[in-house]
Amino acid sequence: MENPEKHQIEITPFLHDANNDQIEKLDSEKPHKDVSCGFWIFKGPFLQRFATEKMYVVIYGIGGCLLSLSMAYFSGTITTLEKRYKIPTKMSGVILVGNDISMMITSVLAGYYIHNKAHRPRWLASGFFSMFLFCVLTSSLHLMYGPGEEALKLTREYGEMQNVSTHLTSSQTDQKLCRKEEAACIMEEGTWIPQVVLFAGEFLAGIGFGLFWSIGIAYMDDNTSKAKSPALLSATAFLRMLGPALGYSLASMCLRLYIEPSLEPLIKPGDPRWLGAWWLGWLVLAVVTFIIAFLMLLFPKELPSSKARRLKLELSGQQDHSDQKDLSASDMWKCVKRLATNKIYMYNTFASSFYLFGYLAYWIFTPKYIETQYRQSASTATLATGSVALTFSAIGVLLSGYVVSKYKPSGRTMAAWNAFVDFITVAAVFFYVIIGCDGSDNLGSMATTTDCTAACHCEYVHYAPICSPNNVTYISACHAGCTGKSKDLQGHTMYTGCGCLTGLNSTGISGDISHMQTAVDGACPVDCTKQFYIFLAVMCFTKFIGACSKSTNVLISLRCILPEDKSLALGVSGMVACLTALIPSPIFFGWLLDKYCLVWGKTCSNKGNCWLYDTYSLRYTFNFVAAFFIFFGGILNIGVWLNAKNLKVFDDDTIEKKKLDSNFDNFNKITISQVNKVPKEQQET
Repeated sequence: MENPEKHQIEITPFLHDANNDQIEKLDSEKPHKDVSCGFWIFKGPFLQRFATEKMYVVIYGIGGCLLSLSMAYFSGTITTLEKRYKIPTKMSGVILVGNDISMMITSVLAGYYIHNKAHRPRWLASGFFSMFLFCVLTSSLHLMYGPGEEALKLTREYGEMQNVSTHLTSSQTDQKLCRKEEAACIMEEGTWIPQVVLFAGEFLAGIGFGLFWSIGIAYMDDNTSKAKSPALLSATAFLRMLGPALGYSLASMCLRLYIEPSLEPLIKPGDPRWLGAWWLGWLVLAVVTFIIAFLMLLFPKELPSSKARRLKLELSGQQDHSDQKDLSASDMWKCVKRLATNKIYMYNTFASSFYLFGYLAYWIFTPKYIETQYRQSASTATLATGSVALTFSAIGVLLSGYVVSKYKPSGRTMAAWNAFVDFITVAAVFFYVIIGCDGSDNLGSMATTTDCTAACHCEYVHYAPICSPNNVTYISACHAGCTGKSKDLQGHTMYTGCGCLTGLNSTGISGDISHMQTAVDGACPVDCTKQFYIFLAVMCFTKFIGACSKSTNVLISLRCILPEDKSLALGVSGMVACLTALIPSPIFFGWLLDKYCLVWGKTCSNKGNCWLYDTYSLRYTFNFVAAFFIFFGGILNIGVWLNAKNLKVFDDDTIEKKKLDSNFDNFNKITISQVNKVPKEQQET
């Protein structure tokens, strides 16, 4: 009987040639502008060679790096902004919410209406331009308000520290000392305007994030084969993870400089009154973001390699143009209902949201946490958070991408791994509670409202800590009941007549004993270095293990839905994350931090920023609350695991590859049999 494979192989070259002819014919009928790089005068054959998957991944990844870099830079400078513009931590959380509100709206609308018919790279470019405006708007605050009077007084040019004991008038000297009359409140110019400007900037940034997330990933996934998706997702995630490391490092470098670099400060970066040059980094980010926006604008509507692959699939009947139809609100509602009834998608989305709610507290407030708990400078805190800890996050992303691409685990295995990562993170957060510093905790135990200090009228006195002989830090000389000041032989400022020092049986500020007590300018030294290094080691491990679930989480989201629902699903995920985590979490944890504030920088209009926290109580409450939400996210990931039995992540590509390999093997067998005229039995042998 004649072998049917012989006829199959004989006609294969003709089918192959026919397909190529049809593809070329169809391709010639399509407008070439869809796959052409550039716009206006910025186009030509030279640019066309860069219309590749790898180049898009590089530019898109660098753009994501800049987005996360800007957010990390904002988090790294948040304590400086609070001090400069007298912003409570809860209000800082509200400012950060502006980003999430606009991202939520943009993600849903862009994810649905900006589909394959739209020129998605140009929409992405507009998102980067909105980030450019965010950087410019934020840095403009320094141009409007300058460094501030308090910061200028702490420079040699303005002579605050030189004149503190010699050139000040008696009325000015009394401002920081105990006095019988009630002090006037502190006037602050433009208290609300900086907060509004910062909120508006964050709102613009959210538009860029929404377009980047809902359009960028869908464009990359549509323009690459499924087999390459894990590696490319990991590559872009790796570049995004470099952003926070670079952002915190940039913040650390800028904060080492005084807020007005041209002036010489009389205090060191470790002083809690130090204000770094927070505005410098925004100028750098504005320039680089503008360049990336321009480069993204050059990409074509569809990559040439993707178009060729799509045309082949259309000719073979494996793909149609159903996703190119005009979409209506009713279609959108049907798509939303499909997503709402998808158990894997819903469990995975809310698991991510609860994890984000708990872990976002560390993402935003880790520098502040390190400053308050371990008495580190703002530059040290941001450097540790960025260049050290987030380096481990980048390694985790790369390693997970390699493992997933090489071993191709099932969807259920990925879900189990995500749950395991959540529970490990909870264990690490519990360990944070143990890592405390007694010296830092004791700072919060000093008396702030005793009968003695109440007689001194210290309510509106600036935070200017002093150290008593028994190593107790006081908020100011006024809070210690000091009535005078002088210089010792080494030139240090000494406060005298401090009748409210701990250990005295004083009932007021008068009497001989008040003239016998002295205190030194500046907070008492606290050594929390050992505890800080232990915390840093645990944080690095947590960052590493948490980053290992980044690519698996995204892959589950992309593979558990229909291809035509991809963009909207990403947008809905972003909306759910905003409503349940990104918006409430910063406000909630900001309120939680303010709840344990002991010393406020009060002004006439509001209570200002917090200068001192109850670190012991804050450490327990902050970490336990965060652990609860992360733990609940792990429970929901177990739900993903239970429903992911039939979830296919790599099966389609694997089956297709096996078929191609099988056809190629059959072709070789038949060719050899025809050439050698070997009997069929020996061929099988």
